[in-house]
Amino acid sequence: MATDVRFLEHALSVAHAAADAAEGIIRARYRASDFSVDAKADATPVTEADREAELAIKQVLGTAFPEHAFFGEEFGREGDSEFLWLIDPIDGTKSFVRGYPMFSTQIALMHGGRLVLGVSAAGEYGERAWAIHGGGAFLRSSLHANRPLRVSDTADFGPMTAISTGNLKSMARQPRRWETLGALVGRVGRIRGYGDFLHYHLLAQGSIDLVIESDLNILDIAALVVIVREAGGVFTTLEGTDVDLDAASALAGPPALHRQALGLFNA
Repeated sequence: MATDVRFLEHALSVAHAAADAAEGIIRARYRASDFSVDAKADATPVTEADREAELAIKQVLGTAFPEHAFFGEEFGREGDSEFLWLIDPIDGTKSFVRGYPMFSTQIALMHGGRLVLGVSAAGEYGERAWAIHGGGAFLRSSLHANRPLRVSDTADFGPMTAISTGNLKSMARQPRRWETLGALVGRVGRIRGYGDFLHYHLLAQGSIDLVIESDLNILDIAALVVIVREAGGVFTTLEGTDVDLDAASALAGPPALHRQALGLFNA
């Protein structure tokens, strides 16, 4: 089996079905506030909805691809295969718990260490983005059905440039990089912290120009990497390395702007 277009299109349809299954569980729990909150070992919250949604996703994917492996936020690694599904059933559990719809279901497929498929489903926010390697990126929302996505053509930092940041705790402890970020704030027209799925959706559709995060894990971004890249963007770690299972940071944007930002953060 190879990751050709026909296979990826089939895998994408299954990933959409898995996202639909998770969305039904998440929506019911969220709208009824029907969940309790526990703390995981890293002090982040987890709810019944997280666990139930991950199991539902794996049920759909496993039925279609019983030979594939899984890496989920709540239940870890299962199986051994060159095909690895990366699953974050609720990326943004803190938002889910606090009652605002800035959370999503992230499903990605990695083949031989390369990310080849991504679905980012933010049902309560009203958006879903997806992409397969070589097939472009698309967005469905209340305003658009299957809208092709394309990053902006912004090539320099200036008064029209918009940057969004995510978690920056590690960067705040790195004086040189923190100063670099501060200098960028003075050069651009807008700094926001849209966070989670949203700033990557905005980046892929050309509404903002750069995303910077210093603290994350691969399950937070795997699907979004494929979407941004298929929209014409560049997505690496802050060090400029490829996004793999050990990725802990993100720098994403149009090619020229990404190249400049990468040079500044690694001068």
